[in-house]
Amino acid sequence: MTAVNDTKFQPAVFFLTGIFRQENIHVWISIPIFLIYVTLVLGNSLILFIIKTDPTLHEPMQLFLSMLAVTDVGISISTMPATLGIFWFNSREISHNACFAKLFFIQSLTFTESSLLLCMAFDRFVAICHPLRYASILTPPRVAKMGLVSLLRRIVLIFPLPILLKQYRYCHVNILSHSYCLNQEVMTMACSDIRVNIIYGFFITVSSVGLDVLLILLAYVMILKTVLSIVSHSECLKALSTYISHICVVLLAYCGRTQTQGSLLTCLLPSEWFRVCQTTD
Repeated sequence: MTAVNDTKFQPAVFFLTGIFRQENIHVWISIPIFLIYVTLVLGNSLILFIIKTDPTLHEPMQLFLSMLAVTDVGISISTMPATLGIFWFNSREISHNACFAKLFFIQSLTFTESSLLLCMAFDRFVAICHPLRYASILTPPRVAKMGLVSLLRRIVLIFPLPILLKQYRYCHVNILSHSYCLNQEVMTMACSDIRVNIIYGFFITVSSVGLDVLLILLAYVMILKTVLSIVSHSECLKALSTYISHICVVLLAYCGRTQTQGSLLTCLLPSEWFRVCQTTD
């Protein structure tokens, strides 16, 4: 009897949501979103192709940029097809397991992007503050290890989230307010005690994105201090130009992810990314 009651109050699926009260124009809204999605994939694919085929671009910053491009494509693939499915076909249902899987990929890739931005800030710190040691510190094997550690660190941190969510019973309204699954929203649908999930989610945010942002700010403060101490006016302007360009990239990345959870704004300007990398040489 208990099993029957559990089944009765356990929704089998979640329902994703498009733009509230704009359902009648979802098809029109989907056109710019689809164009952004295509631009994102093609732009980042072009970056990867250029970096791979041009040996002169096999430098640490360009390698970090290629990792960031792969991450952004992964985030967009995890979010955009479901969003377009809602707009085009009103395909709103998603099973619990599929939702938890999407949640895992979205959040692990999003946090990986934050780690890669930290790696890029470290690259600029070494290039400007310790230029004579740049080649010996950021060797290709070390760059590859930094990228791998960034990915594995986030996977290990995020992996418990879908496991915790899977243990809960969901007996509340199962309509999500986004077109993708987020931990902070999915767990509110549970009728179980979610304190562990709340505490762990807060820990991940502080120890991952919060720590990354703090270290990025610290790196750029030290870079700015070094740039302003340069005696040569032309060298100071060159270093300052690189400094400002990378700050713009970081701001675009964080603002883009805050608005779309997929860093779409960052990828709208793939040509700007490439220009920034070229200025660092």
